[in-house]
Amino acid sequence: MPDNYFTVNMRAYLDKNVQTYIGEESLNEILSDFSCPKNYDVEHFLLHNAIEFTKKDQSVTYLVFEADTALLVGYFSLTIKPISISSLNISKTMAKKLSRVSILDKENGSYTTAAYLIAQIGKNYSIPRERQISGNLLLGFALETISNLKYSIGGVMEFLECADSKFLLDFYERNHFKRFDTRITNSQYNEPHVLHQLLKFI
Repeated sequence: MPDNYFTVNMRAYLDKNVQTYIGEESLNEILSDFSCPKNYDVEHFLLHNAIEFTKKDQSVTYLVFEADTALLVGYFSLTIKPISISSLNISKTMAKKLSRVSILDKENGSYTTAAYLIAQIGKNYSIPRERQISGNLLLGFALETISNLKYSIGGVMEFLECADSKFLLDFYERNHFKRFDTRITNSQYNEPHVLHQLLKFI
């Protein structure tokens, strides 16, 4: 990944036993500069949930900074979750790969396994446009982090969810994610809406 950006695991700012500790108050000051008007759920999570989720091991948030200015340009949150995939929604090749690492429920024809979830990902729109990180780079940092985790602890699959947006679906499919299901969810700011679920083998 480019040297003009770097990522910080939020734990590094919350762990009193490491030199990078700054505490919650200072961390909240850093986060307060983040704005994502295109997706208020992404903004709300970082400003109100990310610290607690990290402290409780529900997910871990990584902050992405511009190296020269230390501007917060974006973030992503990762966790591991069970995932259920209907054999009707995937190709035979994908089903064959899944069969090696998952349990098949023969009654409903679905595979169940654990996978890395990119639970949240968003860029900071409060900084000047010319300093904003591209979506490809931000996603690349998330995928690189998962790749490093795979090297340490294993795992073969990553997945994410996105809104019913052609722009977003095209973006993730260009990055080799495949759609496998949809679900209805509630939002902090919107009526219940459709989320597309996409997966990728690491």
